[in-house]
Amino acid sequence: MESRLRVHGHPIQPMLVTFPFGLFVSAVVFDLTYLAGGPVFLGEVGYWTVVAALVAAALAAGAGLVDLWDVPDGRTRRTAVTFNLVNATVAVLFVFTCLIRSGSPEYAATGVLVAVELLALLVGAIGVWLGAVLVRRFDQGRGEPGSLDTLRPDFEPAPHRP
Repeated sequence: MESRLRVHGHPIQPMLVTFPFGLFVSAVVFDLTYLAGGPVFLGEVGYWTVVAALVAAALAAGAGLVDLWDVPDGRTRRTAVTFNLVNATVAVLFVFTCLIRSGSPEYAATGVLVAVELLALLVGAIGVWLGAVLVRRFDQGRGEPGSLDTLRPDFEPAPHRP
């Protein structure tokens, strides 16, 4: 399966997924630091980091839906659908915390909201694992994983082996 959305031969969606997850992790670190007695502005930074992560998640979801269109039926399709549903669950949990925080004056998170964010990260870890499974399935026969040869412009992937 070839992704429809590619940059220099590499699928875009796996690259895009890293941004929201990294931003969600950063937001939780800001919130935990705020709850541990850090400056008040860290609560607001955590809030706006979640907002940025949700925008990035929307872009990644759009790319994921385009790629999902061409995933063959069977186990791979079930894994891809599960991957997208897990990522959507993470986003929904963070939307929930973001909406509640938008009503507070400093946009600060409470202990309960940080617990929900930590739960979302745990669910997101499942998404990271599923994403790795999908990348391994789709890149079989394309070269040695981690090989610098795949970065050369003249690189020819090995023929696909069934």
